[in-house]
Amino acid sequence: MPAPPTPQQAVPEFPHRARLSTRWGDNDVYGHVNNAVYYQYFDSVINAYLIERGGLDIHAGDTVGFIVRSECDYLAPVAYPGELEVGLGVERLGNSSVTYRLGLFDPRAAQPSQPCALARMVHVFVRRADSRPVSLPAPLREALQRLLIAA
Repeated sequence: MPAPPTPQQAVPEFPHRARLSTRWGDNDVYGHVNNAVYYQYFDSVINAYLIERGGLDIHAGDTVGFIVRSECDYLAPVAYPGELEVGLGVERLGNSSVTYRLGLFDPRAAQPSQPCALARMVHVFVRRADSRPVSLPAPLREALQRLLIAA
């Protein structure tokens, strides 16, 4: 999997954007949001999109998504208190998997169009009953196709 671009390289235009607030407990002893928390932000934005736009039923649906790979380049710190924006796109849409591209932006930064972090995450969709991969249900596939971006 190729590395995410550096700040000097072009950042893709993300088809979906979501705002979120940092939380009191997000900062670590160094005074900025801990690196592990970025994954919570990304996972929350992905799943909110899948639930709202793709009809994913996280409580009783036959199909669920498992994150099987994740990576993140941290380019600039963010901290509590603050409002952030997460950009979401799809780089690859397979039969049972999807590779997401994400960017974390700080609207208060000197260069708000430059990402504070760039990430990739891979979901594999499985049957809840036995955790075996399944073809993406049509509503999820349609929602994810709307997020396709150039890799």
